Amino acid sequence: MSQSDPASQFQETFSATPEWHIKAPGRINLIGEHVDYLDGFVMPAAIDRSLEMLVRANHTDQVRIWTTLVGNREPVSFSLSNLEPQSGDRYWLNYIAGVFEMMRRHGIELKGFDAVITADLPTGAGLSSSAALETVSALAMEAVTGTSLNPLKRAQLCLQAEQEFAGVPCGMMDQLAVGMGRKNHALLIDCRDHSVEPVPIPSDVAIVIADTQVKHALGDGEYRKRRESCEAALSILGKESWRDITDSDLADKEAELGELLMRRSKHVISEIKRVLKMRDALLSGNLEPIAEIMRAGHESLRDDYEVSCPELDFLVDAAYDFGTKNGLIGSRMTGGGFGGSTVSLVKIDAAEALKSHLSDRFSDQFNREPNCFIAQIAEHAVSTPFVTK
Repeated sequence: MSQSDPASQFQETFSATPEWHIKAPGRINLIGEHVDYLDGFVMPAAIDRSLEMLVRANHTDQVRIWTTLVGNREPVSFSLSNLEPQSGDRYWLNYIAGVFEMMRRHGIELKGFDAVITADLPTGAGLSSSAALETVSALAMEAVTGTSLNPLKRAQLCLQAEQEFAGVPCGMMDQLAVGMGRKNHALLIDCRDHSVEPVPIPSDVAIVIADTQVKHALGDGEYRKRRESCEAALSILGKESWRDITDSDLADKEAELGELLMRRSKHVISEIKRVLKMRDALLSGNLEPIAEIMRAGHESLRDDYEVSCPELDFLVDAAYDFGTKNGLIGSRMTGGGFGGSTVSLVKIDAAEALKSHLSDRFSDQFNREPNCFIAQIAEHAVSTPFVTK
């Protein structure tokens, strides 16, 4: 691995100076998991771990990329004239090439560029590295073509890319959080009309993220099965949207739904309610209900939606063992599941103690270190002219 900084790496690789610096944050989701593709409410926030891209137009139809994201540090290239889904060790390019294909369909005339991509945002950790990669790619193409998409349209194109090229039937929460995040705020997103309401996070609250380093792969079929189950349940329930479903609707159709679809349905309608309860708690300043809101959300994901794993469950239990008396506010898994990370809200003066507690307990249980860190809530993705330091 080159030890040079990204700008020096760009000069070394492409014998030129970058023209633009683009940065996209990762995201956590405080509550509202697996309901963004079901017309639900979600509450993500951008964080200060990010993916960065240095870019320069190369006046060809080629995109050439050097990156620390994959093992081979030789530049990877592809042509803009034939954008098709990739497989194998080039699968990660779907999050870039797919975005360009959607931009082409939107009427943007694509232009080639050179790029160096680096990140301190872990991949496969449930922190939306894929949406960050999609967003920096879109902003890079906007920079070299002189176009400007509004954040909602950019998120829509990135979502299409992830669904069509990467094969993940996700909703738009991640792309909106990355593209519209606001410092010191979570975002209450209505996934039916894509409206966004910033919700302030109290200044005495810190965020501890614990990455199990169990890599999740949402394109492997399990994510799709969850969405298909919910579509089947909604058909049985005979409603247009999950927002129209009540507890009594589920009770009336329990026999038709069967045990599995009943559990999936219970998660959806209860999780949507939890998001609004979280919003109310944060706005009121009474944070006491958050412990139960987040714990119930995790248990629903574990038992009813079945997307957790032993490492995530262990970390959530460890956080609650640390206790609200010692400063914990709430903890749960974050992201699509099957691995990834937990997110814990904690009083700021107890953050380091919780971080050490989670790391020590996890190491004792699994004989390896988790990647625990304290995160700040950050701003959305930005593109600026490159300035030599």
